[in-house]
Amino acid sequence: MVETKLQLPKSLDEVPKPRFCHLLGIEPLEAWEIWSFLQAAALFKKQLQPITQSPVPTPSLSGKSLVTLFYEPSTRTRTSFEMAARKLGMGVTHIAVAAASVVKGESLKDTVLTLHALGYDAFVIRHAHSGAPYFVARVLEERSKQTNGKVPSVLNAGDGMHEHPTQALLDLLTMWEVFGRIEGLKVAFVGDILHSRVARSGMWALLKLGAEVRFVGPPTMVPEQFEAFGVRICKTLPEAVDDVDVVYLLRLQLERQQAGLFPSVNEYHRLFGMDLRKLHELCPQALVMHPGPMNRGVEIASDLADSEKARILDQVTNGVAVRMAVLWLLLSEQ
Repeated sequence: MVETKLQLPKSLDEVPKPRFCHLLGIEPLEAWEIWSFLQAAALFKKQLQPITQSPVPTPSLSGKSLVTLFYEPSTRTRTSFEMAARKLGMGVTHIAVAAASVVKGESLKDTVLTLHALGYDAFVIRHAHSGAPYFVARVLEERSKQTNGKVPSVLNAGDGMHEHPTQALLDLLTMWEVFGRIEGLKVAFVGDILHSRVARSGMWALLKLGAEVRFVGPPTMVPEQFEAFGVRICKTLPEAVDDVDVVYLLRLQLERQQAGLFPSVNEYHRLFGMDLRKLHELCPQALVMHPGPMNRGVEIASDLADSEKARILDQVTNGVAVRMAVLWLLLSEQ
């Protein structure tokens, strides 16, 4: 049974822990596990807000260590993971892949085994290949079995076109703060669905918690197979956003695309881009979200991105609380 609202517990001790020591994707999670991450994130966000009386100390993961291993560029995800870890008292190391042994030909497996030998408790990995975090988790599990040690946690910070689980969690937290619920919300993802790990993780999270999900974009970029999961595939932007609560605009991922998926960037903007005027004409009731980085003037115009209708910076802020929650639930000994 899907909860209709996020019931905020009094303390982190009351938040159920997920079944897994890793966060590799949203698809394997049950609804209650998604709620656990959201509940913990909401509690952490309350603790992070400035207060003048009786401050509640932030729980500590002092003595734990985290390494971020990013094979693709990142600003928001990497820095918020590192900030979240530091706020919990963790030691943090960032591996600059371009300056690491990877450029000498070292395999992902050997890199991970080297870092495991150094004793890290958590690995945050972003990789261009779908499934890479699953491979890393398997390598660490096998090595930990050989050494009779504890398995480090692996956190997926985006793997190819597969998933981006913490992005989905921060997006849901943002929606819950605005609407007070997830069940029954109507959310339209607009644009490059084919290459979007954000859309995939968002789809799984929203559907598991009882929301309606719609996909729209150029026909070459919206696989109809998603209908099998319960997504409504729309042909035009007006059809997709007519009565939605959230318009979720996706970045056009030119770096992952083959030529010929759409006529031109101008044509894409005309059919699927959104500005403030178009929003007021098609769905004045809706809020706008975007995972970043934004291509201003392509999928979103500056007048909309900088308006009160956009919740883009709220998403960034919520990323710290969500990643604190994930680290705490996976790594704390309580």
